Amino acid sequence: MAKVSPGEFIRQVRTETGKVHWPTRKETVATAIMVMIMTLLLAFFFFGVDAFFSTIVKKLLSLLG
Repeated sequence: MAKVSPGEFIRQVRTETGKVHWPTRKETVATAIMVMIMTLLLAFFFFGVDAFFSTIVKKLLSLLG
């Protein structure tokens, strides 16, 4: 790996960050809302799956006891 001086490194970083497409505030808010919605949907889904399997296990255990 080639050694780069700190000044050259900072110049390279500035050049690369200039190429980045930074999202607008509107895009950031829309993405955050979508993440929250998907998180809630997945939470409800996994809660339902967990409750379903919990019920099955309890019924199977009651048959043994």
